[in-house]
Amino acid sequence: MGWFEFALAYVVFFLSHSLPVRPPLRPRLQARLGASGFTLAYSALSLAVLSWLIGAAGRAPHVVLWDWAPWQVHVPLTVMGPVCLILALSIGRPNPFSFGGARNDQFDPARPGIVRLSRHPLLAELTLWASAHVVPNGDLAHVILFGTFAAFALLGGRLIDRRKRRQMGPEWQRMRDLVAHAPPLSASPSVGTLLRLAAGIALYGALLWAHPFLFGVSPLP
Repeated sequence: MGWFEFALAYVVFFLSHSLPVRPPLRPRLQARLGASGFTLAYSALSLAVLSWLIGAAGRAPHVVLWDWAPWQVHVPLTVMGPVCLILALSIGRPNPFSFGGARNDQFDPARPGIVRLSRHPLLAELTLWASAHVVPNGDLAHVILFGTFAAFALLGGRLIDRRKRRQMGPEWQRMRDLVAHAPPLSASPSVGTLLRLAAGIALYGALLWAHPFLFGVSPLP
């Protein structure tokens, strides 16, 4: 199917990311699934469509922009460790500044966790993931794929900030200032945080194992 499948997968990906979070639809889905259920379902749908999109990029006509070199493999191999930790520390946690948060009314700006480092940890994760994968994938389809994701994530943070400031009013700036003065790391991380870190490490190992089966390419040198 070549470029047609790639274009179709791209359209489905962006529709699956934009329609569920629209004001008319999101409250209905959250009422039916709950906030955590909505986040998990949204994440599962995103991963499924993303897998299809990446596969479609691999089946698109191969137009080389730069040659592959062995050192390029080490870029995503190194970056994906922090990406998995960011995902584990942010998914389903309170975060009134961005999307993907759960139980936002329980957010404590004095103990913001990963939000201390980024108001949009999931977008930071997406930026790192996409940017790292551009390096060893120097063909046109993959450069379009990962380059668009990186640009989308960088722009998305600004758009979300603008929307959240309108929604929260002066509270947005007040909470942002409190978060900025919170310690970046807790001297005594909770059991939940340690479990999330362990889950992030396990996720990294699982991705290394599953990558050849999911995407047809080994991530190892």
